[in-house]
Amino acid sequence: MQVLVRDNNIDQALRVLKKKMQREGVFREMKRRRCYEKPSEKAAREKNEGIRRARKLARKKAVRDGLIAAPRNKRLDANKRSAPPRPQTF
Repeated sequence: MQVLVRDNNIDQALRVLKKKMQREGVFREMKRRRCYEKPSEKAAREKNEGIRRARKLARKKAVRDGLIAAPRNKRLDANKRSAPPRPQTF
């Protein structure tokens, strides 16, 4: 993994690095490897992860095929609610 430091801005480079590591699942993996995981627990976790992936894939396929409505973008909805239109005064 590589992050470019621009204008000696270490804080921004660290934020970018953390975001990349989060996306790649490095933190989740580190947390999981902190202690021993029994084989039965590992099998159960992997089974649940597979079920979650299959559901996500099926949901995406259903949205693409038009069977269900696409989920709303929370970021856009928050922006709409945060700035109500002001009444005009003359």
